[in-house]
Amino acid sequence: MARLQELFVTQIYREELQRGQTSSLIQELGEAAREISAQDRAGQAWSKANDYAGYTSYASLNDLPGRHPAFADLVAVLDRHAGAFAKTLEFELTGKRLALDSLWINILKPGGFHTAHIHPHSVISGTLYLAVPKDASAIKYEDPRLPMMMAAPSRKPAAKEKNKTFVAVAPAAGTLLLWESWLRHEVPVNHAKSERVSVSFNYRLD
Repeated sequence: MARLQELFVTQIYREELQRGQTSSLIQELGEAAREISAQDRAGQAWSKANDYAGYTSYASLNDLPGRHPAFADLVAVLDRHAGAFAKTLEFELTGKRLALDSLWINILKPGGFHTAHIHPHSVISGTLYLAVPKDASAIKYEDPRLPMMMAAPSRKPAAKEKNKTFVAVAPAAGTLLLWESWLRHEVPVNHAKSERVSVSFNYRLD
């Protein structure tokens, strides 16, 4: 019988923080995110100028842990999970460490979306979801080999997840997702009737 060997696996790390000791943190972060977004005039202006349907602090704030204690508590949680993911990926970190490089708020209005992109100059990226209303868009990951598939045919609609060209991962409030920063991803149109709130972040190698 022929033997199949799976190579070069793309891994997504998922944990649900809306339970246990971190459950109250999700609510605190949600309240803090909305409070900060209402005060951040520079972020509001940048979002409007760049046609972001909602609000992001990506280009305006780099000190969220110092602005609200909930974000300071979040850093400790993210450090722990980023470390666990690095072990799963079997990174060789001797003499080096993963360091949180950036942390920002995203509030996506109904009808909003985020086109496909990667996170350059980072090692691990991720998102923590704070509010995911009914019919909110999932995050969609793209097979990193797509540019090299050349004449490859499309995949069957019922193809196994590991064989698909695109995979959508539906989060809930409290879902934490981590992936390697080279993995291209997007947020399709938000069909929910209310805002989708999340916090995204990058880790670099120091």
